[in-house]
Amino acid sequence: MNSVEEVLVALRRVIRATDIYSKKLAKTTGLTAPQMLLLQIIRTKGELTIGELATAMSLSQATVTTVMDRLEKRHLVTRQRSTVDKRKVHAQLTVEASKILEQAPIPLQQNFSTRFNVLDEWEQTMIISSLQRVAKMMDAEHIDASPVLDVGAIDRHAYPTDTLEKEKG
Repeated sequence: MNSVEEVLVALRRVIRATDIYSKKLAKTTGLTAPQMLLLQIIRTKGELTIGELATAMSLSQATVTTVMDRLEKRHLVTRQRSTVDKRKVHAQLTVEASKILEQAPIPLQQNFSTRFNVLDEWEQTMIISSLQRVAKMMDAEHIDASPVLDVGAIDRHAYPTDTLEKEKG
């Protein structure tokens, strides 16, 4: 196998691992990884505005609003206007969301983070640099992405199932 094939196989393995985890997450909780991340951030940090959530998730406010809309339709989050500043709206978890979070599988990135953090700083820097270069080579450096391992569109219901299957390869 040549070097290009080795890189492509490694990338495919990462994609497959995230795909398998995403399916497990969807089966056990009915949520996508970004939805789960949003719930976990609210649980950890408390009431946040959409802007604060967007910053915490490294996503645009529009993307976070879409995720929030889906969670609100499922009665997993509520939006409450601030009593201090009426211009601000805060996201809050419902009891149902708390129950889901208790039963959810460990996030895929948690295992990765544990292993990554024990590496020497030079090795961490090398991995970051290499992955950033790969993203640039794939014209993906400006794609809106959060630090959560997930595949597919965040707004999965906007795409027909056959389109998603073609995207996954």
